[in-house]
Formats: sequence, C-alpha cells, structure tokens
Amino acid sequence: MEQVKMKHIGVLALQGAFREHIEIIRSLGHIGVEIRKVEDLNSIDSLILPGGESTAIGKLLVDFKIKEILIQKIRDGLPVWGTCAGMILLAREIANDKTTHLSLMDIVVRRNGYGRQLGSFKIDGVFKGIENKIPMVFIRAPYIESVGKDVEILGEVDGKIVAARENNLLATSYHPELTDNLETHKYFIDMMNR
Repeated sequence: MEQVKMKHIGVLALQGAFREHIEIIRSLGHIGVEIRKVEDLNSIDSLILPGGESTAIGKLLVDFKIKEILIQKIRDGLPVWGTCAGMILLAREIANDKTTHLSLMDIVVRRNGYGRQLGSFKIDGVFKGIENKIPMVFIRAPYIESVGKDVEILGEVDGKIVAARENNLLATSYHPELTDNLETHKYFIDMMNR
C-alpha cells in the first residue's frame, strides 16, 4: 500500500473558526499549523482561510504584515481554500463593499448574501467532484454573483454559486468544519496533491 505523505496544512488563526479546521486536518492524518505570523507561512504546503469577520481578518493581515507575502506565495502556487469570510478575502471584487483584501480569485462575491444572523441555515447540497450530497452550513454567508472565464463552479444552492475553484484557489460559502462531513477537506487535500 502506498504511504501517504503527511502535509503541513496551515489555517490562518488571527480570528474566526480556525480550531475546527485544525482538528479535521489532524483527523485526516495531516499536520495542522496555526498561522499567526509571516514566518509560519514558510512551513506549510497549503493554507485555509477560515470563516470569521472578513473586515477584521483583512485588517489583521495588514497589521501582522502577512498580506503582501501571502499574496506572493499564492501567486507562486500555494493552494489556498477560503471558507465564508475566507472566500471574501480571496475575491477580486466584493459587490456590496468597495474594499477588497487579497483580490486574487476572479469572482465577484456578495457579503452577507443571505442576510444577517437570521439568514443562517443548513442544507444538503451537491458539490462537483464529491459523490454524495454534503451538509452545508451557512452563517451570514456570502455567495458568488459571477465568475471569470477560468473559474470552475463546483456548487450552487437555490441558483446562487456557493463553491468554486480557480487553479490553486478554492472558495466555499459554507462552513464544512461545523459538520461531521470531511468530504470538502478531502477534496482540498486531493487538490493540493495534484
């Protein structure tokens, strides 16, 4: 049997739901690395930008002098997955906000697309590349309004794009780390191994 090489998967740990991602990474046999400073980026094979408050995380990326180095690493091919707020951080454009953060993925995202706290819900949805429907938890979630020509749409809920991929970038509106389902994490790990 082929030995699977353990990967060092970083999770941005400045704010938001990073601990749950770390636990899932470990349960899948990899090493979860909390990313809090620039030096932490040197020891990882990929990075998850977790849910949280995108404006706060974007500001902390600047305050901790991580933003520019992270942008360069992503341009150089670092696989990155943004969930919820992480999707907003990756977006080239935010429909209802003039501010952008990393601006690397050719998507237009609508913040709080489903409304505020009352707009939170759970649904079983289809994700292209995952065989069965998976539970998707949306909390004040964004959705993707439009994608560029090189972006592959991976999931839609009620006609709104909730998952997409562009080269080394993956973005999901939902929080897979808040369910027992590991399929989206496995998809990301498989993506980074290719």
